[in-house]
Amino acid sequence: MSQPLYYLDKKSLAFPSLTDALDDPNGLLAVGGDLTPERIVNAYKLGIFPWFSEGDPILWWSPNPRAIIKLDQLRVNKTLKKFLKKSPYKVSVNKAFSQVIDFCANAPFRSNETWIVPAMKFAYKTLNKQGYAHSIEVWLDDELVGGLYGIAVNGYFSGESMFYRKSNASKVALIYLAQLLKPLGTTFIDCQITNSFLADMGCIEVEREQFVQLKAQALKNPVESSFWRARYL
Repeated sequence: MSQPLYYLDKKSLAFPSLTDALDDPNGLLAVGGDLTPERIVNAYKLGIFPWFSEGDPILWWSPNPRAIIKLDQLRVNKTLKKFLKKSPYKVSVNKAFSQVIDFCANAPFRSNETWIVPAMKFAYKTLNKQGYAHSIEVWLDDELVGGLYGIAVNGYFSGESMFYRKSNASKVALIYLAQLLKPLGTTFIDCQITNSFLADMGCIEVEREQFVQLKAQALKNPVESSFWRARYL
């Protein structure tokens, strides 16, 4: 017997238990609701994220297993280490959030239709203004050549997407994000779902129960409001 889908009530921010997520497709937990900042932030606190294509209803996910990068296991190979020593790039945080999400939505390496639809762009740009969504930017002179963005709640950071227009630019963004988060006592970055790029950087999959424990600990780590101020790193 197939599992029933849970439909969200726009009048409530409540989500079903993560254990109610479907096995196929892996992690589909709920349908509907809206993309208000309150609902999205509540979702991330619970370990849930929205992901859907243009024309589809809003879909909410909690996959099992969950992809994460443990900060002390971030993989930087010899070639990348050599590049970093002579890197021509400069890196910033929250200097160009709108540009980063726009580039992520239109990254040429995406073979399938993007999930960063206009409604998602608007929602995350709003979350950036409210201090929840953040970007790491990589620059070559004055040109934005790479970056990533995600949601941060206290010491918990859930990465959403990244892009590159020059060699190693997205890798540099990820490395700087890890360095930025370490002083908070954060031990991992939530990658949601793995891919070959993330696996090369040390991404692993953990069972949902372990992920929930790691997330709960990260949420306890307080972060000063100035931590995500726009600046060069």
